[in-house]
This record gives sequence, structure tokens and C-alpha cells, in this order.
Amino acid sequence: MIVMGGQDGSNGNPVPSMELLPQVGPVVNLDFLQRTDPNNLYPFLSVMPSGNIFVGYYNEARLLDPVTFNTVQTLPLIPGNVNNPGAGRTYPLEGTAMLMPQKAPYTDPLTVMICGGSTTGASTAIDNCVSIQPDNPASNWTIERMPSQRVMPCITALPDGTYMILNGAKQGVAGFGLANTPNMNAVLYDPSKPVNQRMSIMANTTVARLYHSEAILLEDGRIMVSGSDPQSNNYPEEYRIEVFEPPYALSGLPKPTYTIDNKDWSYGQQISITITAGSTANMRASLMGAVSSTHGNSMGQRTIFPDISCAGSTCTITAPPNNKVCPPGWFQLFMLDGPTPSRSTWVRIGGDPAQLGNWPAASAFSKPGI
Repeated sequence: MIVMGGQDGSNGNPVPSMELLPQVGPVVNLDFLQRTDPNNLYPFLSVMPSGNIFVGYYNEARLLDPVTFNTVQTLPLIPGNVNNPGAGRTYPLEGTAMLMPQKAPYTDPLTVMICGGSTTGASTAIDNCVSIQPDNPASNWTIERMPSQRVMPCITALPDGTYMILNGAKQGVAGFGLANTPNMNAVLYDPSKPVNQRMSIMANTTVARLYHSEAILLEDGRIMVSGSDPQSNNYPEEYRIEVFEPPYALSGLPKPTYTIDNKDWSYGQQISITITAGSTANMRASLMGAVSSTHGNSMGQRTIFPDISCAGSTCTITAPPNNKVCPPGWFQLFMLDGPTPSRSTWVRIGGDPAQLGNWPAASAFSKPGI
């Protein structure tokens, strides 16, 4: 597990370094975090299929070697607003990063998308998403305008390969009492459509979701929306929880159902499942990484469409090939009959090589997982 950046206590001195946990080797100082302090907190981190590590911070990005942590490639500067190219994407100028879907046989470069953010000084929220393929040396950022400005957005990856953009504000920065004009609108982003035709305006909420709000995928494919702790007289701490229903949940089409015995997968392994309701003619499988989300980071987020073949009511899924395409961890397995996802089952892929699941043996403590 990589831990990067931060502060020594709340609003304390910067910690421009990274380390591995469980501890392996020394703490590595990072000059690029020192240089861009304080606009690089909660940097975006992702393992690329090349094995290199993508890191996005402030308005910069680079690839790091996974062994030495030396810079392999410095990527082009991340574009900002039309009227302020120096706008930032990480806390406190907080946007959100997502990985686009990976599909078997995993030969296409993986795309990283970052949406929203803000500027220093005027605190003008950013009105676009930008994307790049870091493993492609010739790649540059593609800009797509959002329907409105948004700082502190939450983005939820959905099992059909789309993404829901929610929450945040139209002006300000992340922090207590530092943003106003809540963005009440939800936006659906569909990467299968042509660039600049991928965003569709969805429903509005009446609940302001500002600093410390979240949006998480549920096992039935809906999105749970919660939180907001701006500590502001205008926008009190929010205790209400909402559920957002994506278009596939409102289609009226029946959900497929399935049974599965093997929930602990090795890389490249073939796993059989039984479809108990739904047609296998156009059946797909999607694997949605378990997400821990905070401050624009969706740690563990991954959308993977593995190879699948069906005969009768039996479908065979081939697990992703390695820990670069699919870092080890837990995933929700959804089966999709056309656009309609099933209820998910949690599966583990790649085991637990770092032994993060070695929970303490204590009385009255139920060990989670397998």
C-alpha cells in the first residue's frame, strides 16, 4: 500500500514524501510535492497496466517507477479553466479522479479522467473534465466541458461502464466554510460515446452536498449519497442519506440473477457461474473495485470487463491476467443482461499478498472477508 503526501497534523507542516505499508524500505522524499505545496494534498494515485504508478497533484502529473519511485515520465501539465490555465485539481482545489473501463484482452491503454477542481485566488470552480492515457508516451490531455462548474465533486463508477458525477459546489475550494452555491445536479458520463457527447444531465437534489460528502455504489447498482460537513451557517452538517437511481435502474427491465461458488480468484483463472434468470445471448460481466473514498480520491476504484463465454445457463469468466491490470483486492461482480445489471457478489482477486487481512485475533471480533 502506497501512502503519499499529507501534513503533520491538521494544517501542520507538509509531509512531501511517500512510503510503503507494511513498511518496505525507507521513506522517499518527493521534490515535486515540496514544490507544489499546499495545493497537492490527497494526490491521485493509480497503478497502470505497465506497472508504473500514475500520480496527479495540483496541475501536474507523472509516472513513477514501482521499485525505485523515480520519475519515468513527466506528463503534460493538466489544463485548468479557459481563463486560468493554472487551476488545480487536488485538495484544496479539489477535483476527483477516475479510471476508465478496462476490457479484455486489455490491450488498449488505460485512461485516467479528472473532473472539476478550482483556482487559487478567486476560487473559481472548474467546468471541465480532462483525460489522458499515461502509458501512451504520445498522449495529451483531452478536455470535455461539464454542464456546470464543480469543485469537490464525487464520481461513482457504475457496472455498465458509465459514471455518475454528483455533489460539490459551483464556487470555492475544499475545506470548512470555503465553498458556496451547491451544485445540485447529477451528470451521467458515458465514455463509450464520442468525445464532447458523453455527458447527460440527470435529476437534481434539494440537499446541499459540500465538503465531506460521498457517493458510493451499492450492491443493487444504485448510488448512496451522503454527508456534507462544511461547518457553515448557510449549510449545516447533513445527516440525511439519499439514493440515486441510474437510468438502468428505471428501465423496468428485469434484473438477471446468478449463483457462484468460487469467490476467491487467482489471476487468469476461469470461473463458472450459473445464470438463474436472464438471457445469456448478450451477457456481460463487470468487476467493480472496492472503493475507499475521500477528498476526490476513490482508492481501489477499477472497472473491468473480463472475458466471458456462455453455453446454456453456464457462463465462464476469465479473471484478469495480473496485478498490473487488476491490483489485488475485492471486487463486486455484476452480470449484465444488455444494459441491466444484476445484484452484485463480492469476490477477491489476486489473494492478499501484503497480508493486509491479518486482523488481530481478539475475542468478540469477527474476521471480515473470506
